[in-house]
Amino acid sequence: MTNVKGGGWNNMRLLIVDDEPVIRSGLMMMAQSYTHKFQQIETAVNGVDALERIIQFEPDLLLTDIRMPKMDGLELCRKVHESYPHILKVVVSGYSDFDYAQKCLSYGVKHYLLKPVTPPDLHDVFDIIMRSQSEGYIPVSRYVDWVERIEHSIWSLQEDEMSKIMVEWREHCSHLSASQLKDQLKDAAVLLQKHFQEKNRPLNTDLTEAFSSSSKADLLKEFEERLQTVMTDILAVRRGNFKDPMEEAKAYIDNNLSVDISLKEVADMIGITPNYFSTLFKRMSNETFVSYRINKRMDKARELLSIPHKRTVDIAAEVGYDDYPHFTKTFKKIFGISPSEYRASLGIK
Repeated sequence: MTNVKGGGWNNMRLLIVDDEPVIRSGLMMMAQSYTHKFQQIETAVNGVDALERIIQFEPDLLLTDIRMPKMDGLELCRKVHESYPHILKVVVSGYSDFDYAQKCLSYGVKHYLLKPVTPPDLHDVFDIIMRSQSEGYIPVSRYVDWVERIEHSIWSLQEDEMSKIMVEWREHCSHLSASQLKDQLKDAAVLLQKHFQEKNRPLNTDLTEAFSSSSKADLLKEFEERLQTVMTDILAVRRGNFKDPMEEAKAYIDNNLSVDISLKEVADMIGITPNYFSTLFKRMSNETFVSYRINKRMDKARELLSIPHKRTVDIAAEVGYDDYPHFTKTFKKIFGISPSEYRASLGIK
C-alpha cells in the first residue's frame, strides 16, 4: 500500500484467498482477532475469484495461498502487481513450496507465512505491516481518486488543476521518507500509465521510468516534470483541435435534450469514470448533472413556446418529457408560471 499520511489501520481492507474452506475460515478468524480491526475482510476461493473481488472492493492487503485451482497464488500476485501495484501482498505456502513462493519477490511480495499458520504468526506479519504504514497511510480509494484526478487534468490540459493536486499531494507526503516517497510515486506512475493505456491514449513519455532523484523535493519535481511533458505531448498532437471535456459533455447534453441520457453515458463519452465526472461536473458548473439537464430542457422549452404554431404537448416531448403534467410542474417550478401562462404573456393563445 502506498504510504501516504491520513486514515489509519482501521481503514485497511483485507482479502483472504484459499481454496480450502477450513483454512480460509481459520485465516478469517485469526484476522478478526487481530488487535487492530480491519475495516473490511473478504474471502475468495482461488485467483480468478480473487481478481473479481479485487475489482469489486479493491483491498489494501492480499493474503493468498500458493497452490490453488484455476489460478494459483503466484499468477494472482503477478496480475495484482501489474494492475494494482499499491496492494500489499502476503503469501502462505507449505515448506515444500517455499522456493516456488520466493518467485513472488519480483511481484512485490515482501511477506511469507509457512503452513500451518498460527494466530501469532499472522499477527506478527500484521504488526510488521502496520509499523511500515504508520508514518502515513491513505486508503486505496483516496489514492486511486488522486491518480484519476491527475489523469483527467493532464488529458483535459488543465495545468492549474494539476498544480493544485500536486500541492495537495505534497502535503500528504510530508511525513514520508525519500525512499517511501519514491515507492509511492512509482506506484502512481504505473497506475497512471495503465489508465491511459486502458483508454487507448498512448503516451510518448514513459511515466514508469526509474526515478533518478534522491531527495523528496527533487523526486516530486521530477514526477511533476514528467506530467508536464505528457501534457505538452498531448497538446502537440492535438494541434489546437482540442475541446474541453466539460464543454464536450455539455454540448452532448444540449444536443440530446429529447433523450433520457444517463450520467454514465456522458462520462463514458468523455473518457472518465461516472463518480469522478459527477464530482467534476458539479465543481466546474456549480450545479449537478441532473439540475443542468433540467435547466437546459426548460430553457429550450421556453424558446419553443414562443413559436405560435407549436403545440405545448409536442414541445414537452421535444425536450424529453412524455409525462405532460410533470413537464408543466417542472416548468412552473423553474420559471414561476405554467407553460400556458408563459404563452399568454407573449400574446400566444
